Order: sequence, then structure tokens, then C-alpha cells
Amino acid sequence: MRKLKLQLQMSVDGYIAGPNGEMDWMVWDWDDELKAYVTGITEPVDCIVLGRTLAQGFIPHWASNPKEEGADKMNQTAKVVFTKTLETSEWDNTVRAKGDLTEEITKLKKQDGKDIIAYGGGTFVSALIKQGLIDASFVY
Repeated sequence: MRKLKLQLQMSVDGYIAGPNGEMDWMVWDWDDELKAYVTGITEPVDCIVLGRTLAQGFIPHWASNPKEEGADKMNQTAKVVFTKTLETSEWDNTVRAKGDLTEEITKLKKQDGKDIIAYGGGTFVSALIKQGLIDASFVY
């Protein structure tokens, strides 16, 4: 069965976003060691799951920056956006999941393929953790 990995950036004081959901505090000037670490996490992945809020910035960012390091992986990997509000997906290589989180993740895990990686904000990530769906976590 496929594994669901959680990759998360967190500040040293335990925050994953600013008070209004800002993510401008994240540093993207990674050294070679951090780049190799993240590449090692994402290499065995062929599916990305995201909460809707993060997806609305994450997917367009990678699509509009195709020359950025890691963009090929992010753009070419299939994505599943968990949403209760989006009626359509405007993004390439992306489908919506509107059903029960546990059922949808369990279906994905049972499909043939490589590992799955989760990106998301506090609400989405908390739900994954609360339901015991995460198999491995990578925080940096």
C-alpha cells in the first residue's frame, strides 16, 4: 500500500503561517543540503494532496515558474485538491476530492503507484493527523 507523507515548513516558534494565513516568512534560498533533503522526500512520490486554500496559491505558483528548481516535479505530478467549495478544477493534472477525507485518502493509498505527499495549511494538516492518515512526517 502507498504511504502518505506530510511535508511541512514550520518556524522555530512552531508556526506554519502568519495570523492571516501569510506564508511570506518562508525562506526559499535553500542550501544544497536542504535541496537534496527535499528532493529525497519528493522523488518517490507520484501524487500530491492539498487543501483548497493552499492549492489556490501552490498550483498557480509552480505553473507560472516552470524554470524554478523543482517545478517539473510539482507540475507533472498528479494533484488531488480536497475541497467542499470548488465546483471545477482550473488546474492541469489536478482533480478534486469532495468526499470524506479518510475514505478519499484510503482509496488513494490503495491505488497502484508510488507514495503520496501532503501539503496544506493547519486545518487540512490537522484533519489528516487527527484521522491517523499520515505515515511519515518531514518538518523543516
